[in-house]
Amino acid sequence: MSENLISVMSPLSGVLYRKPAPDQPPFVEEGGQVKKGATLCLLETMKVFTKVKSPVDGTVTEIFIGDEETVGKNQVIMKIQS
Repeated sequence: MSENLISVMSPLSGVLYRKPAPDQPPFVEEGGQVKKGATLCLLETMKVFTKVKSPVDGTVTEIFIGDEETVGKNQVIMKIQS
C-alpha cells in the first residue's frame, strides 16, 4: 500500500449525514475499505442533498465529522489512505 493520505473536503457548507437513512448503518466507518466514486456521506444544503464521493480507492483512516453535524465549505470530513 502506498503512503498517500487524501483529505476529503466538504464541497459546501451544510449538515452532514453519515447514513443514507436514520435506521441504516453509516456509508463508511474508520478502517473501512472504499472504492473510487463510492458515496461517503450526504451533505444537505438548503433542502438539497449532495453525495460526497470517494476520490480514490483506499481505507478510511479517520472521520472528523459526526452524523448530523454542521460543516463548513472546504472543511476536512475524513482522510483516506490510498
